[in-house]
Amino acid sequence: MKLQEHVYLMADYNQWMNQKVYEAASTLSPEQLHEDKKAYFGSVFASLNHICVADTLWLKRFSTVLDGYEAYKPIAALAMPESLNVFLANNFIDLKDRRVLLDEALLEIARLLTDDVLLQPVSYQNSKGVSANKTLFNLLMHLFNHQTHHRGQITTLLSQSSIDIGITDLVFIQPNVN
Repeated sequence: MKLQEHVYLMADYNQWMNQKVYEAASTLSPEQLHEDKKAYFGSVFASLNHICVADTLWLKRFSTVLDGYEAYKPIAALAMPESLNVFLANNFIDLKDRRVLLDEALLEIARLLTDDVLLQPVSYQNSKGVSANKTLFNLLMHLFNHQTHHRGQITTLLSQSSIDIGITDLVFIQPNVN
């Protein structure tokens, strides 16, 4: 499997899972969405928001490599989050709209990338100001892994409210081989 194919698979999986999580979360009342469940980010809403903040931050860091892509324009138009704790939306609908924008852009970018581009370095500073230089591929793998980690926390919070989002396995969307 080429690197680009793997990135596209992960972007496709992410979009599928985010749709499932947001659909499940949409059944909660605003009070339930914001209820402090003693999770790392407190509530379902804050956890969903954190994933959007982190994705926005990472995608903005990739501008040196992705800026020429038409599919990157919606990301380029977004403001860089000031911190990991900033709220990108005041309500669930606006947060879902941000999630959809991020997922659609990421999927289209993943479709267009080449292995050569994925192996290009991205220089950035982390939230503590430490400089790093990693390949776009490795940073995208981190982005996808980060989403999976926090979606797992969110599915636990949803299950505490008797909401089952169903199948979450990556293998479910992978095609069979002949």
